[in-house]
Amino acid sequence: MPDCDHALPQLPPTVNRRGLLRMGLFGGATTAAFGSQALWSQLAQAAETAQPEAKIKDRYFLFVYFTGAWDVLLSLDPRDPVQFHEGNVGKTQILPGYDKLKTGTVASNTPQLVTGADGQPVLLGPYFGSMVDQFKKGRVSVVRGMSMDTLTHEVGRRRFITGKPPSGLLARGSSAATVLSTLLGKGEVVPNLALRFESYNVDQPNYATGLKVSSVADLVRALKPAPDGMSVKSTALVDAFLAQQAACPAAAARSTWTTAEASRLKAKQLTSGGIDKLFDFQAKTLEMEKIRGLYGISATDANALSGLPAQAAMAITALTAGVSRVVSITITEGLDTHFEDWTTTQGPKQQAGFELVAKMLDDLASKPYPGGKGDSWLDHVTVVGFSEFSRGPVLNNYSGRDHHLTNSCFIAGAGIAGGRVFGQSSDVAMAPQPVHLQTGKVHPAGEIILPEHIYMALLGQIGVEGDPYDLRVKGLNALLKS
Repeated sequence: MPDCDHALPQLPPTVNRRGLLRMGLFGGATTAAFGSQALWSQLAQAAETAQPEAKIKDRYFLFVYFTGAWDVLLSLDPRDPVQFHEGNVGKTQILPGYDKLKTGTVASNTPQLVTGADGQPVLLGPYFGSMVDQFKKGRVSVVRGMSMDTLTHEVGRRRFITGKPPSGLLARGSSAATVLSTLLGKGEVVPNLALRFESYNVDQPNYATGLKVSSVADLVRALKPAPDGMSVKSTALVDAFLAQQAACPAAAARSTWTTAEASRLKAKQLTSGGIDKLFDFQAKTLEMEKIRGLYGISATDANALSGLPAQAAMAITALTAGVSRVVSITITEGLDTHFEDWTTTQGPKQQAGFELVAKMLDDLASKPYPGGKGDSWLDHVTVVGFSEFSRGPVLNNYSGRDHHLTNSCFIAGAGIAGGRVFGQSSDVAMAPQPVHLQTGKVHPAGEIILPEHIYMALLGQIGVEGDPYDLRVKGLNALLKS
């Protein structure tokens, strides 16, 4: 039995007792990764409870957020302007307004008709960009006619992140990313990485708590060892002392102590393997030059690592380099276009986000998955793209669009039946339609699709049985490959 009452080891006179404890317990990456009071409290409250089993272990997840509420008429759920026009808006209550856009040309602002993997014609919007090709390749599917049950940004965002309706504005339940990290990510260095993305942990293990960073440079700082104020010998003494203290029955019985010790060990793991170099996208190496070329990252601009292209590169690197099991990122912003900015910025900003997603899918498809079976990483990473809700189906008096509770999302990659459309919004006011969950087709006895239907399908994809996270729906299993 360890002796819990021994004194601190003898140290050089340059290191005082307070400095020792600060360096040993909260030094290096601990402050960067776990140092905020809110996150520390969150860690302390996350109970180590028994969890369901994921039977399929070789899955990774990427959540991609288009912030501000996208206009799905321009991308995921367009309408034919020959039928839906200003002269017919009183009947349809839908006005795509493609002719009012001040970007592109008449031809480029016309939706494209393509053939889906099931042989059905599919209309895709003019600002879906290279994702149209990804759809035609069978990598991406679209879910339409989803209800968010809200017109408030915070509520819609947190509803999609957690799969549960918030309590007021407050998230209720863990992020889907946290749940998936619990099931799959215990062995990863950073199981759950969240870049400019909200993350919640309610009753999930501490290791699944999202590491929240604001930029690639912020992540690098969290992973880079801090200058060591102690000698190697002193550091070893500190580690030995703290490990011995944590092993004492009195310490082991205290959740705050065990949380602190787990966080200290995680911090040492974060900073001990040179992981920060994986994200040094401006380094003068052939590997980094290739990444910069694919994502369009400047090699010299000091602000490049704060940009959206670097965030996209970071997400794929974290997944494929064995750093993270689940990554969540914000891929574009500025989509809350209530005014005339809808005519100039909504489409191009959406398309810029979709172009980055298409590059990420190409990147995943080009990387062989370990194991020698001929799989690519895209065969093992499931990508979910969403916004908090959509913009209204008609233009307001300011040439913009207000909020609309009907939404769409896209799903790509591992386990997904690609090149298909599931669900449908109505041709009057784009209202959600009931959908048969096994076929994805509109059916009078079906259910209105909610974000939790998506998450239940993803949980079923990895072999989780029942409804252990109290989502209270069945999965939209039509999404999954048979």
